[in-house]
Amino acid sequence: MISIPMKESKKIPGEKPARSMNFIEEIIKEDIRNGKNDGRVHTRFPPEPNGYLHIGHAKSICLNFGLGEKYRGKTNLRFDDTNPIKEEVEYVDSIMEDVKWLGFDWEDRLFYASDYFEQLYEYAVILIQKGKAYVCDMPADEISATRGTPNRPGKDSPYRDRSVEENLDLFIRMRSGEFPDGARVLRAKIDMTSPNMHMRDPVIYRILHASHHRTGDTWCIYPMYDFAHGQSDSIEGITHSICTLEFEVHRPLYDWLIREIGIYAPRQIEFARLNLNYTVMSKRKLLELVQEGKVTGWDDPRMPTISGLRRRGYTPESIRNFAEIIGVAKRDNVIDVSLLEFCIREDLNKRADRVMGVLNPVKVVIDNFPEDRVEEMEAMNNPEDPARSTRKVPFSRELYIEREDFMEDPPRKFFRMTPGREVRLRSAYIVKCESVEKDPKSGQITVIHCTYDPMTRSGMPDSNRKVKGTLHWVSARHAIESKVRLYDRLFSVPDPDNAEEGKTFKDYLNPDSLNVVKGYLEPSIREAQAGDTFQFERKGYFIVDKDSRSDALVFNRVVALRDSWAKTGHQK
Repeated sequence: MISIPMKESKKIPGEKPARSMNFIEEIIKEDIRNGKNDGRVHTRFPPEPNGYLHIGHAKSICLNFGLGEKYRGKTNLRFDDTNPIKEEVEYVDSIMEDVKWLGFDWEDRLFYASDYFEQLYEYAVILIQKGKAYVCDMPADEISATRGTPNRPGKDSPYRDRSVEENLDLFIRMRSGEFPDGARVLRAKIDMTSPNMHMRDPVIYRILHASHHRTGDTWCIYPMYDFAHGQSDSIEGITHSICTLEFEVHRPLYDWLIREIGIYAPRQIEFARLNLNYTVMSKRKLLELVQEGKVTGWDDPRMPTISGLRRRGYTPESIRNFAEIIGVAKRDNVIDVSLLEFCIREDLNKRADRVMGVLNPVKVVIDNFPEDRVEEMEAMNNPEDPARSTRKVPFSRELYIEREDFMEDPPRKFFRMTPGREVRLRSAYIVKCESVEKDPKSGQITVIHCTYDPMTRSGMPDSNRKVKGTLHWVSARHAIESKVRLYDRLFSVPDPDNAEEGKTFKDYLNPDSLNVVKGYLEPSIREAQAGDTFQFERKGYFIVDKDSRSDALVFNRVVALRDSWAKTGHQK
């Protein structure tokens, strides 16, 4: 994170207090101080509706809308919908839902590049009339072959010197639908020897006889992204066009187009995109995972999409906090996914009620507890928030505990249940293991027999007696059986994009990214609704999934209580 201290304390009207500023805020503050754009701050978030947004887009959303809020400015939501082949209304709807869920409001400023198709066409005509654009009949592969390399200049198209009149005639006929796909393109006439490959007569319009999700069949030529993007910013009066670093080399083209067309020029500022380890941040690769059934959909809780994180149980507050912590940098870097997991733990620790649930059970029988007795134990809902009060948890003779919480022959510093040792059952009694029953064939323990000390319950004389271990438990008679999905990281290596020769990123999918178990939960969970989050004591944070029914709850693990990957050697 790059954080630049404030150089002076002069107050700008309407500016919210801030402890420090990133370099983009420094630029904006200087522009305001100099009276540029009459002191206006107007940003935009411009997604392409060709997939679901991911955590990297969330950073951009927080940045653009956050700047609008901080400087009492405006932020547009604009869909750069210039490629009807890859765009769908489903993606548009999902993007709007994601932005709203993160807590941001574009108010009445919802726009589409397709709103400007007629204006963009007129801009292209201006370039043709100025001799700055020409219709090229070369097929795409020939255009690519003649562009040269960074160290070798390109070759002029044989159609580069067509007259203005011929170019206008051909461009009009392209629009009228006279030519098939790929027959002709419109190219900017710049410099085929430029060291910047994007300036070597780039294609700015192509023929696509494809129905657009908003304009239908009105158009059969569509502007390229690089032609529509900067001009759309100009049309909307954007003051600060904030892009990720890969667009830095595109900026000379944007500036050239705006200058030659003769329109208002926004200021483009580039920042480092979010790179997160143990995942991929390419919509194309995420689409592959969806289409090939490697995941269950765009909102699979293992996906880094905003919809996947939402279903996983991440909160808007945790993602906004994550974006704030990582900050805005000028150079690319890789953020450890454990920081994102830390942010959701911090948030859910404050808001999630505690419940007890056993995911790999072994039965405990308390031999000296009456068979027909049920006691109500009082347990805190959230020790971080005493106002959340307490709940009643039934306690009976037969319980479930986690199988991993018992060992017959334990190592040193194992402070859970072992033969002859006392442990406390959370919010209940101290018990001692007296004997075990085993399956005669497998040797696996099937029942643990214990005795309890009735004087150790809360309010009794020995309630404060200390023992080293405390275990969670569930009354076997009252347990609610639920499906529990134990999600983990989708990839098993930090950099799945950097595949070995002969492999792809999909070869590094984590085979243990999802395990489904039957959970036994305390009965207070019975009335839970989809979207409710809980901390299963000692197990992690969980959310009720949308697949749940009133008689069949399904829980997704949001995150474990602590980062276990570093301890198990996954992180090097």
